[in-house]
Order: sequence, then C-alpha cells, then structure tokens
Amino acid sequence: MDRRSFLTKASIGGVGAAGAAMLASPMIAQTSPKITWRMTSSFPKSLDTIYGGAEVLSKMLSDATDGNFQIQVFAAGELVPGGAPAADAVSAGTVEACHTVGYYNFGQDPTFALAAAVPFSLSARGINAWHYHGGGIDLYNEFLATKGIFGLPGGNTGVQMGGWFRKEINTLADLQGLKFRVGGFAGKVLTKLGVVPQQIPGGDIYPALEKGTIDAAEWVGPYDDEKLGFYKVAPFYYYPGWWEGGPTVHFFFNKGQYEALTPTYQSLLRTACRAADADMLQKYDYKNPTAIKSLVGQGVQLRPFSPEILQASFTAANEVYAEMEAINAPFKKIWESIKAFRNDYYQWTQVAEYNYDTFMMIQQRDGKL
Repeated sequence: MDRRSFLTKASIGGVGAAGAAMLASPMIAQTSPKITWRMTSSFPKSLDTIYGGAEVLSKMLSDATDGNFQIQVFAAGELVPGGAPAADAVSAGTVEACHTVGYYNFGQDPTFALAAAVPFSLSARGINAWHYHGGGIDLYNEFLATKGIFGLPGGNTGVQMGGWFRKEINTLADLQGLKFRVGGFAGKVLTKLGVVPQQIPGGDIYPALEKGTIDAAEWVGPYDDEKLGFYKVAPFYYYPGWWEGGPTVHFFFNKGQYEALTPTYQSLLRTACRAADADMLQKYDYKNPTAIKSLVGQGVQLRPFSPEILQASFTAANEVYAEMEAINAPFKKIWESIKAFRNDYYQWTQVAEYNYDTFMMIQQRDGKL
C-alpha cells in the first residue's frame, strides 16, 4: 500500500470513528452545562407526598442531563423558614428556587394566592386546565415578574378537608369567636362570619389544639393529617375545604437564573415541572382513600359543613373579591380570567362527570362495587 493510499484510508477511518463516537454520545450531554441550584421547600420531610414533589423534579432533571443539572432540595427551616420566606428568598436571589404555595404570600399581595387556591375557585382538574390551556401560567407570571420570580405549577393536593374541630359546628352561631388555625384568603373571609383566624406553623398546630389555645385547625387532607395526629385531640373532621378546592403548589425560580438557562434546560425544566405537578395529585388520589378509612377506624367523626355555613361563606367570599378587585388591578385581571373559565367549567362538569361519578358513588354505597 502506498503512502498516499494509506493516509487517505486512515483519514476516512478516523473521521468515521469520530463520527460514530459523536453519534453514540447522548446529544443532550453535548448541550448540558453543569449547574447546581438550591431549592428550599415550605414543607417538612415528614410530609413525603407534598415535600416529595421537589425531589421528583430534582431526580427528573438529573436523570435527563446525566447529572449535569442538579437541584439540591432543602426542607423548611434548613436554609429558609417555610411559608412566605421561601418565595422571598427566591426573589432576593438567596436561593435559586423554592417549592411552596403562593397563598403563603397573601399578606404581601393577595394576587399571590390566585393561581394557588382561593375560596370557591376551581377544582384540581379545573385549575390545571386554566393553568395549561387557559393562559393561567402566563397571567400569573406577569405578576410574578414584578417580584423577580418565574413560576410553574408543581403539584396539587386535590380538594382539601375543612379541618379538625374540638366541637361540632352546626350553625353560623357556632362560628362566633371560634379560634381557627387558618390563614390568608380563607381567614379574611371567615372573619366576616365571626371566626378569629390564627396564624400557626404546621409544627405547632398539634400542641395548640391539645391545650385548647385554638378550637380548630385545617391542614391538607387525610394522608398528611393522619401523620400529624390531629385526630387525637380534635375528633370532628369537617369537609369540604371550600377555600382550597384544588390548591396548586408552585415551583418558584429566580427570574434571572431561569432566563440564564440554555433553551434546552428551560424546556427540560418546564417538562419536569409538569410531570411533578401531575405526580403529586396522583399520589394523593391513591393514598387518601386508605387514610380516610384508617382515620374513621380510629374514631374520627366525619362531618359536612352545613348548607347554611357554605352559602354564607360563599357570599362573604364574593364580598372580599369585590373589595380586592376595586383596589388591585393585577388581582382583578387574573380573577376575571379564572371566573370566566369557572363558569364554563362547572357548566360542563355537571353534565357527564357529575352524573357518572354520582351513579358510581351510589353503587359504592349500595355495596355493589
């Protein structure tokens, strides 16, 4: 073989080998810079379903980028206290991200609560439809941008329970002077009905109920509530939690940090958030049925709020909305969008969904399932 022929074949072989190596390596790895973010959660690790949403996101991103995009998750209190401080830390750039619920920041601006949960808003399916297809994510981010935040839905608990009460609540008169651990929007509405809202962190609820410092407390639902043991000191478990018909937990990201990501990473982050959002609701739907049976088996007394209380609460909520719409333009813009879709959504769901579910519930109660 002459020298020219050898070099030509070697060159072709070399290019072929390099090309094969390039094709064999994952394309994602070629566009995956190494990034490590910190995410503070508003929840303790003991609440594995709601806290776990952040861990689901972290694992998905790491798996999709061969470990190049890492989000380290910290429980409430490890870096930043839970609640409102989590979003504040993201806004300030203290951490790159948080996993929280917008209504924790209700005191700063009630607009924070709208895309999370407000009284008599949408169910979990309804709010997700509004978020993803009704422009909700973009509307909320118009508001969040003024705080230096970019937000994406990151979980939902489904309609929550109305809380744990030391005594039965049958009429509006029973609400007068009731010291109720409930905050944000719901507290503002219930104040109109004579309730005295109490702001108490999750870890302090049990001793406050036990000592009688408060008369009642709401948290999430059967699976989480059983873990916290409220049934031992407040036997009456009311439903529904009309202030949280479909509460969205959000991932909040520092806006500058999000915008500095490559387009690939931004796309991956959006996809992983959407998956984590769906995953949380699925877990609650699976775990709550077992938990509610367990609680009833331990003597918990399930009680519905009376029609009188629900109607009065609905009326009071609309009064609060009117007050806020009159003075807060961003609130008004988002709430009008939700209301318009809410009307159509419940017109539709009373047709097929309601009738199917009602029939199946009757079969369940008759022992036919």
